[in-house]
Amino acid sequence: MPQDPFGWLDEARDRRHRAGLVRTLRPRPADSPLLDLASNDYLGLARHPEITAAAAAAARRWGAGATGSRLVTGSTELHAELETELASFCGFEAALVLSSGYAANLAAVTTLTSRATLLVSDAGNHASLIDGCRLSRAGTTVVPHADPEAVRKALDGHDGPALAVTDSVFSVDGDAAPLPALAAACRDHGAALLIDDAHGLGVLGDGGRGAAHAADLAGSGDTVATVTLSKSLGSQGGAVLGPARVIEHLLNTARTFIFDTGLAPAATGAALAGLRLLRREPQRAARAHQVALELHTRLTAAGLVAARPDAAVVSVRAPSPEAAVRWAADCRSAGLSVGCFRPPSVPDGVSRLRLTARADLSDAQLTQAAGAIIRTAPAVH
Repeated sequence: MPQDPFGWLDEARDRRHRAGLVRTLRPRPADSPLLDLASNDYLGLARHPEITAAAAAAARRWGAGATGSRLVTGSTELHAELETELASFCGFEAALVLSSGYAANLAAVTTLTSRATLLVSDAGNHASLIDGCRLSRAGTTVVPHADPEAVRKALDGHDGPALAVTDSVFSVDGDAAPLPALAAACRDHGAALLIDDAHGLGVLGDGGRGAAHAADLAGSGDTVATVTLSKSLGSQGGAVLGPARVIEHLLNTARTFIFDTGLAPAATGAALAGLRLLRREPQRAARAHQVALELHTRLTAAGLVAARPDAAVVSVRAPSPEAAVRWAADCRSAGLSVGCFRPPSVPDGVSRLRLTARADLSDAQLTQAAGAIIRTAPAVH
């Protein structure tokens, strides 16, 4: 009898069940009654009437889809406006908009390296940076988390091009990378620095201009940043920011740009509206960070183990994957939606609840959220 080519999937499924690591999709209703601390809507813009109106207007004018690669029919005036304003806001010379932040990271890592390049990657980096390193076929050295001296040692003795890649804010624990020290290590060795600022844009820097801007690295000739439009700006898509010659190189060589359909007009219009709103209301950035710090204060005062947030992510440890799943389910029953992170999504193997602060949370909602998490916490933290 012929062998079942997918029989191994059953064994993999059983191993996931035994480890308590089964993932399921849970479609959310349009008007969920739950208080949301699970999404990445840091500034509360995803449902802002100005943003949704801009998305609708763009769809009516330009159509539901981009209709093709941006090099063919997929570019609109909105894309060009967004790139110009995003680069200006964040302090970079130029920008290139792609269909997702994941695609932006793949584009930047794979096109700014060759087989002769040494890639130095933080152990806590996002999966998109890790996949970019793998696809680049460059030699990659993974260094301990947030350790500039380890980066410096990895670069010592390398004769040739080099690129260090790091998240600005790490998505699991919410801690920030030591960007000035990393940049100094790179410059001492003639290496470039790529910063994934997905969780920094809209929260860090002057008025939310991002971590690179806050570290005085924006606009420098040796620094490139990637951002997502799906978090603080309440939309979808991604972008690469950097020197004009870097962006021109990506436009001509990045496979995730050349061979991908352009970002849909509705998402492009929404992101542009979100960026313009942030310019007018820069206090939203500070509020998101303030909410995160207040959550951390209340949870740690109750005896929970939570990482101090450098931006808008608050990570609260759970004793096991099963406990984390139960805790998240109990929070839902208490009217609160939270993130639940378990291996292999967490690089340190520690399960936790992941809370995302939002600028539009009221003090009463903050009290409600903290109370629900504390009441439903496992007996052992």
